[in-house]
Amino acid sequence: MAAPQPPAEEIPRETADVETSSEEYARRFAGSVGRYFLKTQTDVTLRLLAPWPRARVLDVGGGHAQLAPSLVARGHAVTVVGSHEICRERLDREMAPGTFEFHACDLLDLPFPDRSFDVVLAFRLLAHVPRWRELIAELARVAERAVIVDFSDSRSFNALYGPLFQWKKKIEGNTRTFITFRPGEVRTELARHGFGRPVEVRQFFAPMVVHRALGKALRTAAPSRVLEAVSSGLGLTRALGSPVILRAQREESTSS
Repeated sequence: MAAPQPPAEEIPRETADVETSSEEYARRFAGSVGRYFLKTQTDVTLRLLAPWPRARVLDVGGGHAQLAPSLVARGHAVTVVGSHEICRERLDREMAPGTFEFHACDLLDLPFPDRSFDVVLAFRLLAHVPRWRELIAELARVAERAVIVDFSDSRSFNALYGPLFQWKKKIEGNTRTFITFRPGEVRTELARHGFGRPVEVRQFFAPMVVHRALGKALRTAAPSRVLEAVSSGLGLTRALGSPVILRAQREESTSS
């Protein structure tokens, strides 16, 4: 017999986004290498959103403000949810008043009716939420057309995550542990909730800590760009790159 579950009020609210919304976390993406990371992620995301111009977009845990400004600039109606009001501070600094909506809520119990948004995003979140299956269920519930998430794939240099963590921490300073997902694991979970036709884009072949080490030593993103261009040309990024950005569409949706 399964162990009894505690009452809902005894289950703590998921707050993984508090750290990713902080200024300390944003400093991980300072400098030319950090800007290269963010531009790559943003370009891929906007490309995956292209079938739905001016979409209603929910950015779950998006207080890091890494996507919301670009989404608004493209004409999307953007709502961001965070687990605490503090998670909106970077948004308020980066974006003009009235250009987005923000709601503080439990990320695993979103305060919206089913299919409230055209597209639902969750970046820098899935790998830090132990109850990630519940998170995916909520993303799928409130999405009308598509869900887009990013995550770390074990079919990459993340396979060495354990042995190399201390070196990674020494280089990055404020790194934290994260979940790595087996190939197809996130895709399969989304399919359970009616989202298929997956499109996966692997972002970088070399580990991000390697790029950060290069940037710290050389103070330029040029070597990273060359390394990733060569890796992409050889097919290495497509086969073994990470993090992965995944888009899945609601199966009964008639939009392409």
